[in-house]
Amino acid sequence: MQDILRNNGIEAVNPGGFSGEWIASGDKLDSVSPIDGKTIASVTQITTDEYDRITARAQEAFLNWQNVPAPARGETVRRLGNALREQKENLGALVTLEMGKIRAEGEGEVQEMVDICDFAVGLSRQLYGLTIQSERPDHRMMEQWQPLGVVGVISAFNFPVAVWAWNSALAAVCGDAVLWKPSSQTPLTAIACTKIAERVCRETGVDPAIFSLTIGRGSTVGEKLLHDKRIPLVSATGSCRMGYRVGEVVGKRLGRTILELGGNNAIIVSSEADIGMALRAILFGAVGTAGQRCTSTRRIIVHESVRDDLVGRLLAAYEQVAIGNPLESGTLMGPLINTDAVDTMMAAIESIKATGGEILCGGEKLSGDRYRGGCYVTPCIASARNDSQIVQDETFAPILYIIPYKTLDEAVELHNGVPQGLSSAIFTKNVLEAERFLSPRGSDCGIANVNIGTSGAEIGGAFGGEKETGGGRESGSDSWKAYMRRQTNTINWSTELPLAQGIKFGD
Repeated sequence: MQDILRNNGIEAVNPGGFSGEWIASGDKLDSVSPIDGKTIASVTQITTDEYDRITARAQEAFLNWQNVPAPARGETVRRLGNALREQKENLGALVTLEMGKIRAEGEGEVQEMVDICDFAVGLSRQLYGLTIQSERPDHRMMEQWQPLGVVGVISAFNFPVAVWAWNSALAAVCGDAVLWKPSSQTPLTAIACTKIAERVCRETGVDPAIFSLTIGRGSTVGEKLLHDKRIPLVSATGSCRMGYRVGEVVGKRLGRTILELGGNNAIIVSSEADIGMALRAILFGAVGTAGQRCTSTRRIIVHESVRDDLVGRLLAAYEQVAIGNPLESGTLMGPLINTDAVDTMMAAIESIKATGGEILCGGEKLSGDRYRGGCYVTPCIASARNDSQIVQDETFAPILYIIPYKTLDEAVELHNGVPQGLSSAIFTKNVLEAERFLSPRGSDCGIANVNIGTSGAEIGGAFGGEKETGGGRESGSDSWKAYMRRQTNTINWSTELPLAQGIKFGD
């Protein structure tokens, strides 16, 4: 553990505020590993006064950064991506230590950061506006995009570094500064990332306050961020409950939001599916990250003719899942994030039983020397009704519901019959079924896949969902527009002053 901390510049006690300098004088926050329940290191949280100082410095940095040509801003982001490449193994290990996902997923998350930096560098030369034909003679119209300001980023524990990068890389090339409030469950990874960004900025002569950090209580620092009119855009990832609060507060001051909230993702397995391929996708989607992805597979809507075959294969596969220390090779599923998450999963198991569902396998706490102090459970497969409340609610844990169907229309209705709308998939070799699923009468999610699972989004496509998932989008072809303000310009190069719509005003 000490090697992991040293390689990421983490001390025994670390200041939790940064905006060109590291500051913090508030309460101490211990980062506890879900692997063994032991404290990794501590963070001194910022006070509300320090929040104001940090935000003021971020605003100052923005006012200068917005004047830097976008391709030059892209060069800083390119160097950030290279620095993350160099730290991929070290930072990935810290993600595993603090969050609990297996090493391959921890390093994969850092690779997402690298990829989004590469993507943002290309966009830095493509922040296009349009020219528009004016109805007035000797006039030219155009639209252009201007930097927006300081962007607030609120990230969740399950992707403790990638969410920051998805937002900050794009915001940076757009000319914005970023104010990051990470999850209190994973503050050390945020400090490590900010230190990397600080070093890159100093090497390139850029004010490092464009990548500012605020680690503090949600009830104080978080609320100040939401109410802060100096922050025109808040990008928040978390639960639907959190999203309602963010949307309400930021919307009340007419600020903008990018909301990435809950998912209740389903895979439809057709009678014409490749069952082996579907099995592999379901296993990763349901068990990967211990079911703690917003894109985790929660529901399997399977044709009744292949239900028994699929369930039999799933039960056999679940028996082979190696559960344990995610830092060790061969582990496929690590712990849940904390004991509260374990308790929530156990309560969900009881609710399944109480509402007529059946536990087909798993759903137990793990104990013994191998799991001592950690938050380990066995992944669960259950048979349940789609309309039961426990299925309608997202439980952030490895619980997979099996729901049979007879017709594709019924399957789509079941699929769409939940409040969330993030990711979805169908497995079928029938092109008519695939096209139906992708049609306006098909999936109502922001992501709809054919013959791949619900997890594993690529940075080239827009990421986000509908309904209670919040409607926000990150990455994708025009994602940069969310981080900029749109401006229409009309230039009159004549000596006359004609009005639009042919209006005559006076002589």
